[in-house]
Amino acid sequence: MSDTEHPAAGHPLPQPARVTLSDRVIARISGPGTDKFLQGQFSQQIDDVTESHSPRAAACTPKGRAYCLTRLVREGEDVLMELPSELAEDTVNHLRKYLMLFRGTSMEMETGARIIGLMGEATAKQLLPEAVEQLSSPGDSVVVQGGHLIRTMSTAEGMVRYEFWLTGNVDEALQKALDDIPEATLADWHASEIAAGVAALTPATKEGFVPQMLNWQHVGGVHFKKGCYTGQEVIARMHFLGQLKKSLFRLGTSQAASLPVSGEAIMNGDRSVGTVINSVGFSDGSAELLAVVRHDAAGLSLAPESATDTALSLRPLPYEVPEREQTGTSDT
Repeated sequence: MSDTEHPAAGHPLPQPARVTLSDRVIARISGPGTDKFLQGQFSQQIDDVTESHSPRAAACTPKGRAYCLTRLVREGEDVLMELPSELAEDTVNHLRKYLMLFRGTSMEMETGARIIGLMGEATAKQLLPEAVEQLSSPGDSVVVQGGHLIRTMSTAEGMVRYEFWLTGNVDEALQKALDDIPEATLADWHASEIAAGVAALTPATKEGFVPQMLNWQHVGGVHFKKGCYTGQEVIARMHFLGQLKKSLFRLGTSQAASLPVSGEAIMNGDRSVGTVINSVGFSDGSAELLAVVRHDAAGLSLAPESATDTALSLRPLPYEVPEREQTGTSDT
């Protein structure tokens, strides 16, 4: 998750702050088959996607590997989803293959829409105070002027965060209030996502992991009681049989000569025990990353493959991962 224009995040992270998430785009699914289409492809119960609840979801291959991690937002009869810009075209083209079964239903990019990340509770209260009072938990959302305000996962250090999905026009007063919030960088937002334990796929990691390996169930992205969808059998078996042998960890180092990249191996000596998912460097020379690591190796000496003399230490996540205490016989 490095940001080429602003490669280093602030340390500590700025708040209050706003970030234009220019590396994300929004797609709109509309038409009579919208809910049935999404129900058959995503890990979320579509009936739970309402104007007041905008949960995360994953779309997977038949083998249960995630190629899309997203959030679903209800707007009238339509559903919106956000996608990484670098994966959006391939993801939409793939999903449209299934849309052919639903006459009159379409999936198109919302070229005028954008997402603003809001860092710090005071930021959102400054912008939309009445709306914030309705948002107590991650995934809670409310329709506001210009779009949707959504509470997202707080960081492990307690920073409350929101996403402002702008799909319509805002009046002059709201635009001024938005402009008055100090602007932070994409790297700052990416660092807050890592601190919140929220993974993002890249070309190097898509189709590489079952959603549970990315802790997607712990950020509200997997509904284990819904019916069939592509990849559901593998996901359900891993959940109900306790077969998860690796999951997402937050790791850090006080000094990073180079930033580990997405898809890079995490090493214990000469043995690969994990994979970097996202990473970010800070202005003080430190770095943090999210990596899928084998549970039996998480307490060992770890280093990125590109810098084996850089020791990585465990950092906290804002949620528990009880599967790490379970045992199983499969490493799917």
